Parts: sequence; C-alpha cells; structure tokens
Amino acid sequence: MELWLVRHGETTYSATKRVAGWSDPPLTELGRRQAEALRAVIDGSEFDGVWSSDLVRAVESARLAWGDATPDERLRECNFGALEGCSYEEADSTYGEVFRVFRGFQAPDGESHADFRGRILQFIEELAPGRHLLFVHGGVIRALTQDFGIDRFLPTGSIVRLDWNASKAFILHEQGNTERPT
Repeated sequence: MELWLVRHGETTYSATKRVAGWSDPPLTELGRRQAEALRAVIDGSEFDGVWSSDLVRAVESARLAWGDATPDERLRECNFGALEGCSYEEADSTYGEVFRVFRGFQAPDGESHADFRGRILQFIEELAPGRHLLFVHGGVIRALTQDFGIDRFLPTGSIVRLDWNASKAFILHEQGNTERPT
C-alpha cells in the first residue's frame, strides 16, 4: 500500500502560530495558494482512493489541490483539548514535551497519543490495497512518519509518500525540497 499524505494549506491559526487541533480555522489566502500549487505536484498521478479529514482546512485543501475527497473524521488532527487556541510558545512552555517528543502524551482535556494514533491506524487498516491520497494535518503526518524516519512537523502544503509495507517515507514536496512524484 502507498499513501500520499498532504498537509493542508496555511490557516489563520498556523499563520499566527496557534495550536488548532479539532478547532477549525479557515485557510488563509497563502493557504489557498499553497493548496492550489499542489495540483501541479499531484497532477497526472492515479489513486485508488482520495480522502480527507472532515475539518474545513483539509476539505478545502483537497478541493483546491485535487477535487472531491471523501471526508473521514478519523483523519482529524489530535484533539489538543485545553491547548487549542494557545500560541505555540504558550503550549511549549507548559506542555513542550507533547510537541517535541509527540509520543506517549495525554493532551490536557483532550486526546491521548495512543487514542489519536489508534484512530488513524484503524482508518488505514480498512483501506483496500493500492495508492491513496490523504489530505490531513501535521500531527497525523508526524504520527505516521515517526517510525519511518521523519520525526518532525512538516510545513503546511507538504506532501509525504509512504511505502506502507516497506516502512519507508519520502518527502515529495516541501518548501525548498520538491521531487517529481513517481
């Protein structure tokens, strides 16, 4: 199975360096341009399924970069609970390990890493074999790529390709780092 994970475009929260989680801030003008620019990277590729988180920032990014995607709430970002809406600096000063390590955490009044990762893996386990395009969030991508050698939050508008069976990850598109997909 091959997964193409697309991080949605910039939002009003990411532009102001705020934790979004299950909050649903809209894309900024830059975020819309980032999503539209992904069309050229994805164009010509064939997929057995195209999916997105059900949050507006992922649904709109999918529409701008590809077209219709099937939304699924299991592809949502982590529910960061009390940290949602906080600046990155505020969140880091109190709960920095949540974002630095991004494993084994329990977000205050939110979701545990185990529950977050579990719902994403449940979705993936239900996919038919083949190539799938998923419009998701930075935390979803990080939770799936940590064991594949990419252990950081990728910028908005990035694409990572996962060879699920070989446990290999390849960055296809990131600001300043773009490969032509195969």
